[in-house]
Amino acid sequence: QLQLVESGGGLVHPGGSLRLSCATSKFAMENLAIGWFRQAPGQGREGVSCATTSDRSTCDADSAEGRFAVSRDNVKNTVFLQINSLKPEDTGVYYCAASEKWGGGYYPRDDYEYKYWGQGTQVTVSS
Repeated sequence: QLQLVESGGGLVHPGGSLRLSCATSKFAMENLAIGWFRQAPGQGREGVSCATTSDRSTCDADSAEGRFAVSRDNVKNTVFLQINSLKPEDTGVYYCAASEKWGGGYYPRDDYEYKYWGQGTQVTVSS
């Protein structure tokens, strides 16, 4: 079973930054798209429109007003989500997930396209 393990969440003041980590396997890093999602309290899970594949790491232009960035470390088999200028509405559980459905410049943005999921890491933005 492919594993994804998130870490790096915590309590942050508004305006602060966090870097979330998603540790996985070499296989996942080389063969799957790894994306990020979040779930706010009482709400459904939503994508943050950031993902990485073996050929690129990208966030959509409208991704949280440009406050998010995704990157990867192929030696440590870890994917990162940098979140800047945090707002209270960013509060939630953040998940990384892996999908086989990518290629030709496309990466999946909806949670139903992802097969493998981590357990999540809590991010709380509060003063």
